[in-house]
Amino acid sequence: MKMNLLIREAYNNASNHGFYEDIDGIRKAKFDIKLNDILNNNALATRLMLIVGEVSEAMEALRKKDNDNFNEELADIAIRLFDLCGYMRIDLEREIQLKMQKNKDRPYKHGKAF
Repeated sequence: MKMNLLIREAYNNASNHGFYEDIDGIRKAKFDIKLNDILNNNALATRLMLIVGEVSEAMEALRKKDNDNFNEELADIAIRLFDLCGYMRIDLEREIQLKMQKNKDRPYKHGKAF
């Protein structure tokens, strides 16, 4: 399955299971533009933190040497990321290709110690 199909599927599944009720409510309400932007950014920040939560769960699985759970948490990270990209209509496959090309021209360890 192509990445963009997975992104669309992840977003549709999340939306169908109620994970976009907050954003749907923001869209339906008649807030002024500034408040609408603030609420929308907060909703997006929540989704970023859900990704961080999955990263934390992967780290805990790694610490416990629970490879099966670690693998599942990595999948959860991708699903949450794909879901967000689906909502924001980001062509993640294209963005990854562009970033990988950019990284080829960067210095060793990007000029950092680690």
